[in-house]
Amino acid sequence: MDLLFSNDRRGHYPESWYAATASDLGAFPTLEGETRADVCIIGAGFTGLSAALHMAEAGLDVVLLEAHRVGFGASGRNGGQLGSGQRQDQLTLEEMLGREDARKYWDLGEEAKDLVRDLIAKHDIDCHLRDGVAWCGSRPGEVQHLHEYAEHMGAHYGYEIERHDAESFRAICPSPDYCGGVVDMGAAHLHPLRFSQGLAKAAAGAGARIFEQSFVTEVQEGADCVVTCERGSVRADHVIYAGNGYLGKLQPRVARRVMPINNFIAATEPLGARTAEVLTRDIAVADSRHVVNYFRLSHDGRLLFGGGESYGYKFPADIKAKVRKPMLEIFPQLEGVRLDYAWGGTLGITMKRLPFLARLAPNVLSASGYSGHGVGTAVHAGRLLAEAVRGQSQGFDAMAALPVPPFPGGPAFRTPLLTLAMTWFALRDRIGL
Repeated sequence: MDLLFSNDRRGHYPESWYAATASDLGAFPTLEGETRADVCIIGAGFTGLSAALHMAEAGLDVVLLEAHRVGFGASGRNGGQLGSGQRQDQLTLEEMLGREDARKYWDLGEEAKDLVRDLIAKHDIDCHLRDGVAWCGSRPGEVQHLHEYAEHMGAHYGYEIERHDAESFRAICPSPDYCGGVVDMGAAHLHPLRFSQGLAKAAAGAGARIFEQSFVTEVQEGADCVVTCERGSVRADHVIYAGNGYLGKLQPRVARRVMPINNFIAATEPLGARTAEVLTRDIAVADSRHVVNYFRLSHDGRLLFGGGESYGYKFPADIKAKVRKPMLEIFPQLEGVRLDYAWGGTLGITMKRLPFLARLAPNVLSASGYSGHGVGTAVHAGRLLAEAVRGQSQGFDAMAALPVPPFPGGPAFRTPLLTLAMTWFALRDRIGL
């Protein structure tokens, strides 16, 4: 079984609110026959689209292959949060790497945010970009940690983050579950599928050749690489793996370090005046649970709520029920509100929740494992891949130096071990350990 085809109709976006409000970008052709390129990129999510755009702008002949549609995977289904820094916070990175290196990765993360904003502005991408992401806690200790982190970032990085106690945070987010938090107005949120489609339009306009419904079945690596699809093939000087959690057997060296997990989002009916029962500011929110709840308001007044994870290939039969449970734990006042859309998506996580960039061969590169922080990091990784192919690998090499160990066990044991670990963390959250 292949994750690419386990839960979705071939060549169709899921029935999400994102797909229902996507741009009118037409379909790209399917690869048929043989062709030649300087670079062949596998996967048309944020990483592949950004890499194709930056390579094409640099004058390279690029072929981008996508098994379904551009932005089909996590890039077109996620919570839309453009976070600051890396997936791990700076205190964690300082402990892991030392303050000097941690600062380097903070700067790279800020570069990623700037890149996303610049691309949206440069290519006039209508993806409802808005400033502001909050982190909140359900217990006083979690809030204290968030406040200490905000103080640390102001003192040592010159980066200001708002601190809120229970009263001021509930004035922003009227949930009885939360007792305080922080608001990062340097972070942002957006419509990820519209952003993906905007990147695709820009890449095609720069000369990249994009092929949809072109499932890659085999890659022959070597001085002259051959990437084979069901109805065609690409011979290229360089190959880029940008398939994230969907690579599976196609690239086992990446799959050992990048584990696919499934996450779920629902969109309520339009709330009208009741939006104030959820948020009084147009920001996104994520909480401190190990299995994070995250949410924001859509531009048409719906609550987009992400909650719940699963491991393995198949999505649950009733995604609405899976998301409704954590949604009502956070917002019991929404009991009876209709869910108009619910969808799942597969993302790639790593053991240390750090991205995995690797040079698998002199002319074969990979970037994946964004662990829920991909809106900025994946787009930035695409540019770093483009630079590395052109011999400017400083940024790529810095990200590739992050410690990303393999998951324990062989393919048959990784998912059960991960399930056991995540079940424990979920239980810990529930009983307050």
